[in-house]
Amino acid sequence: MPSLHILRKRLGLDPVAPPIPPVTISEATIMINATLSSTARVPTASGSKYLQQLCKHWQHNLQVEFTPEHGTVVFPKDARGADHPGDALVTFDAVEGGLDVRIDATSDAQLDGLKGAVARHLDRFAFREAPLAFDWK
Repeated sequence: MPSLHILRKRLGLDPVAPPIPPVTISEATIMINATLSSTARVPTASGSKYLQQLCKHWQHNLQVEFTPEHGTVVFPKDARGADHPGDALVTFDAVEGGLDVRIDATSDAQLDGLKGAVARHLDRFAFREAPLAFDWK
């Protein structure tokens, strides 16, 4: 496993700044230097089902951890040729009557891109209910 110094350098974290608490994903610990966040509650009766489908879909290419009630997905800063300051974290929580989605990103472009990616993927899995309402805050 890479040292903390190598992870901090890869993620573009300032070595002088106090560390952000790590987010544990499977057996690896990823440091997220998120400066921008957005949340949405997506109304659906199938929040847990869609959470699991999204996480299973993304676990083939990304670092993912999930249960039927909670899921996290790390999107690398260089995904699809991008050059964002750091990795992004998307968190899903199945709640009564919906699915809570939180995106922690390191740039406006990364945040906007992930909002679109999450909405498109969720609508694909929820095709019977699509388009779902995303009230991003």
